[in-house]
Amino acid sequence: MSSSSEDGCRKKIPRIMTFRPSYEEFKNFSAYIDYIESRGAHLGGIAKIIPPPEWKPRSEGYDIDNINMTIPAPISQVVSGKQGEYQQINVLKKSMTLRQFKELAESERHQTPKHFDYDDLERKYWKNVTYIAPMYAADVKGSLSDPDLDVWNIDRLETILDYVNKDYGIEIDGVNTAYLYFGMWKSSFAWHTEDMDLYSINYLHFGAPKTWYAIPPAYGRQLEKLANRIFYENYQNCNAHLRHKMTLISPQVLKQNKIPYNRITQEAGEIMITFPYGYHAGFNHGFNGAESTNFASKRWIEYGKRASICHCRKDMVKISMETFVKRFQPERYDNWLRGVDYGCHPEEPEKLCPAPPPTINKYTYLKRKSSECSESSQQKRGCSLALRDDATANNLELENTPANVNSGSIPLEQLFSKKVPTLKLHKIDIDSKDSPLSGMPRCVDYNATAAVQIQRIWNELPCPTPGKNLLTNGIIKNTKRMRFQTKTILLDDED
Repeated sequence: MSSSSEDGCRKKIPRIMTFRPSYEEFKNFSAYIDYIESRGAHLGGIAKIIPPPEWKPRSEGYDIDNINMTIPAPISQVVSGKQGEYQQINVLKKSMTLRQFKELAESERHQTPKHFDYDDLERKYWKNVTYIAPMYAADVKGSLSDPDLDVWNIDRLETILDYVNKDYGIEIDGVNTAYLYFGMWKSSFAWHTEDMDLYSINYLHFGAPKTWYAIPPAYGRQLEKLANRIFYENYQNCNAHLRHKMTLISPQVLKQNKIPYNRITQEAGEIMITFPYGYHAGFNHGFNGAESTNFASKRWIEYGKRASICHCRKDMVKISMETFVKRFQPERYDNWLRGVDYGCHPEEPEKLCPAPPPTINKYTYLKRKSSECSESSQQKRGCSLALRDDATANNLELENTPANVNSGSIPLEQLFSKKVPTLKLHKIDIDSKDSPLSGMPRCVDYNATAAVQIQRIWNELPCPTPGKNLLTNGIIKNTKRMRFQTKTILLDDED
């Protein structure tokens, strides 16, 4: 069913579980998710569900000639790195039809290599991951399921995540609506948890299998620490850099660093469920088509309140937790608003701390026309640094442009009038007589000057006793260390 990085720890490390429900058990989506969690499925981070034969999501079949679909923004996945530690950059390509993508995937350049078994194919993947960049048709808005499908319709699962739409009138593509993913050999999804640490469902409609790697949620922090150490510069720029979905770390590196993981292969017609804070990654064995979306349960709410947020990219999906806390944790709502909702992250029961208070009170992710998808749909794939290879190659698409307001539920002036926390820097002219540095030589030891000023402020503090200097390594050395550890400072703009 799955294989672990530590064979000697089989009893200690949660495994990926596989379920084969009857149609009667399968009918109620939320109830069945609760059931598999009661069996401990969430402890492995992901689970496989083999649907009952009565469930047929698409009655017309999967003849590509009969699927009239355009891929608006396929990506070429360029991987760099070595020895199991890689970064993946996604380069936007020109739109193509699904038929053209299939022909490319089955061409001699991109076709699946000959292999003995899945283990052999996995070895070939990691050996050749930096060669011949594959194409991936990711984040294609739409569904391959029949519109009248009422059981496990990925485009409308009817979970509590729907309150984002019901309460705010907002659709977030690929989060509370379905996305399609068409892969080819070696196209990959990097290590990540879902946006806001939500659940996700992935149904492989047709084609070649997918290999999945998963970290049990209890060991998620260990993966983060490893990624922060390996890609230290990324971590310095963004402490939630795994949200960028650019990091590939091989099973061998995980094994060397004693991070437990599981592996499983998803075949066509099978469903994968990922659970809150379940890091996962993987690759496609060849041409295939999958459908995916996010969903939520009451158990997710505490994860969502404490999910890491990437602040360096404005295209990242952020969901206000206010409606969920107010509805399902009303006794904690006031404390949460004041930043004193003390508790533990579900995967860190020994660490007591307050849940971050709400920082998003207005949505900027709006329902968009499908025609705009090709230009702005970068939320899910983490491609906000993607480059175009056509006439717009000189323009970096760093953020999505909000498009249509859904039925006027949020006035434009409200959307764009919100102040953004900023830290203003001013250049000091030392030749100005009004400058605090006026009269000082240009070749000046500013550190020494700062030390004198800090000492003066210290001496002027109102205190009956002189006190003791606890900075044994010197004021400047320790101050530098503190600045280094708090590289990003967000201040409220009072102007």
